[in-house]
Amino acid sequence: MKPRSFVPQKLDVGAFIDSGEVLEGHLAVASLKRLGEGLFAEADLSTLPPVQWRVQGRLVPQRVGHPQRWLDIEVRGTFPWECQRCLHAVELPIEVARSIRFVEDEAAAANLDADSEDDVLALSRAFDLPELLEDELIMAQPLVPRHEECPTDVTRHMRSPDALESDQAPASGEQEGGKPHPFAALAALKKNQT
Repeated sequence: MKPRSFVPQKLDVGAFIDSGEVLEGHLAVASLKRLGEGLFAEADLSTLPPVQWRVQGRLVPQRVGHPQRWLDIEVRGTFPWECQRCLHAVELPIEVARSIRFVEDEAAAANLDADSEDDVLALSRAFDLPELLEDELIMAQPLVPRHEECPTDVTRHMRSPDALESDQAPASGEQEGGKPHPFAALAALKKNQT
């Protein structure tokens, strides 16, 4: 008998898990629209290396009743985000390894999800696996992406307080036109404290 062919975009999850087979492949980063919205705005997503993924079904025997159905997921890729320090692109890897339990229907999934720390989903005969993989990548993205060491000198672009003071408070304490400079009083206060 010829082995069954499974299509990731319309996966019969129950049959796939029961088969114990492995599915693996690649996803173009440009095809992951929701993930792409959070990436570095100037990145050309079509040139990024594809996301690699692998899934396998697993049956866990129970003392009573049918075995539990689990889907083991692995997905990894490297993505460009905006560094929160220098605002340039920072490429960071994401690797996800997770197991999700599948149950007969939405009601059972909701009950188990509320009482368990396990991730629980309802079985489907047309499950969108790439959407689940994208969800996992979105949940694993860094909260504050940044370089270990930024490629540009961020402090170079910042002015020291003394430089700001000399720019804003002329020695006479007046602006052009003879009006008192708004920061002159602050400069005088700072000098009195030192």
